Amino acid sequence: MTEVKLYVDVNNGNDETGNGSETAPFKTPLKALEANATASILVKKDDEGFKPISGAALKKAKKAFDIAQKKKAKAEEKAAKDAEAEKKAKEEQLKQLEEAKKIVLELDSSLPEATRIKIKQTPEYRGKRIIIQGWVHRLRVQGKDMTFIIIRDGTGFLQCVLTGKLCKTYDALTLTLESTMKIYGTLKELPEGKKAQGGHELIVDYYEVLGKAAGGEEAFSAKLNAESNADVLYDQRHLYLRGETASKVMRVRSVTLRAFREFFEKKHFNEVTPPLMVQTSVEGGSTLFKLDYYGEPAYLTQSSQLYLETMLPSLGDVYCIADSFRAEKSHTRRHLSEYTHIEAEQPFISFDDLLNILEEMICDVVDYVLKSPVGEYVYELNPDFKPPKRPFKRMEYAEAIQWLKDHDVKKEDGTFYEFGEDIPESPERKMTDTINEPILLNKFPVEIKAFYMKKCPEDQRLTESVDVLMPGVGEIVGGSMRISDLVELLAAYKREGLDPKPYYWFTDQRKYGTCEHGGFGLGLERFIAWLLNRYTVRETITYPRFIGRCMP
Repeated sequence: MTEVKLYVDVNNGNDETGNGSETAPFKTPLKALEANATASILVKKDDEGFKPISGAALKKAKKAFDIAQKKKAKAEEKAAKDAEAEKKAKEEQLKQLEEAKKIVLELDSSLPEATRIKIKQTPEYRGKRIIIQGWVHRLRVQGKDMTFIIIRDGTGFLQCVLTGKLCKTYDALTLTLESTMKIYGTLKELPEGKKAQGGHELIVDYYEVLGKAAGGEEAFSAKLNAESNADVLYDQRHLYLRGETASKVMRVRSVTLRAFREFFEKKHFNEVTPPLMVQTSVEGGSTLFKLDYYGEPAYLTQSSQLYLETMLPSLGDVYCIADSFRAEKSHTRRHLSEYTHIEAEQPFISFDDLLNILEEMICDVVDYVLKSPVGEYVYELNPDFKPPKRPFKRMEYAEAIQWLKDHDVKKEDGTFYEFGEDIPESPERKMTDTINEPILLNKFPVEIKAFYMKKCPEDQRLTESVDVLMPGVGEIVGGSMRISDLVELLAAYKREGLDPKPYYWFTDQRKYGTCEHGGFGLGLERFIAWLLNRYTVRETITYPRFIGRCMP
């Protein structure tokens, strides 16, 4: 029989990739023994080449090999026992499930008739028998005779307690998170020392599983977890929105929208619904989304402002809450390609009137939200939130440029920002966060603002314009007085290189009874991000749209 030789190179060998040959040696004698316990081992330690392993080294290697073999045998024995135990457990589980299928629940007709309610109504129904329908938010099995289910129905959360036979049905044993259920039971106040949301729990007497959610690899918890990266969270946005934080943000968003409408109603504004498909730009052509409109070029609107202005002669003060679209190739945390735009226009006002109503609106909306049932969520998500106080700090653009110089805030090339230059997001945020209070940044140069903004009577280089800046998020509102003079508007078209023909309907507002008027646009997502201290505006909208993301 040919002698088997295995080679070991302690300096250059490799136990992972080597095969024991002279050209691909192992690194350790132990690996050689594992490969062939009866082979002759040759070892290379230096330039003298391969030599037969010494007796002492072979003895040491064999001792390590024996220990490794014993460990391996124990591991194999344990694995076999575990496999057998797992097999028995599965058999027992299948047997249990088969037995569970025989258990049938029936409504107890002797119990008082149950009233179907929403979870938010539960405080009014303590001690009474009710029906709750919702999703399984949490699930905890305690022994064989008790199961706790937290049900969510969109209005709140309720702990439901299943006992005895109710825990042993097939549906109970195979219940999964996010399954939908119809649950009957009596609402009881919690005993002293126990805790649950609302201070009560539902003692269940009957239930139906209406829609069982997927389990196993398709289970809800397998789709999303705390370690999921941003792309996964956006891909699974429809599931992510079911989470407690996301749902709280959406509730605050809902109430905030109501708060804005309540404010406008109080101020006697009329709500209008302008078109979203347009053939003119408002904020410049570079950020327009183009579409084919029955063979004609059209765009998704950047703002409803121009249409709102046309409603002033018939309705007076007007506002709209609609989507606006900006094709900005920006990946910052405060930009979206589609966002909810709250816009308003008023006739017969001054620039000071405009600044005052912005202050009043923001403070009123915050006050409304904080006093509402979701007010607690604001402090839960943003513990350090402090409602803004009037008057807001009023800072002119020229003062901001000087502030940046005084605080040594420079451009990337090391130079200072000069009058006439746009102030980018980063330095603007630094200034706002340092000052740490709302700022009405106003009177920007003509060159860096939109064509429709009115020039300051006292300085024709400037516009009667304003950006509302909030700590932590930056600009949330842009507004201005609008050009009321026909000649000035025509000159603005020419200055910006705009063809006035498509804007004839906008120009006509200066021909048929012009007046001083102004307005603003507020980005709801930025407002919510400020209110709740969200890192990005993408957290404050149901399905965010930005570069590379138009799904789901």
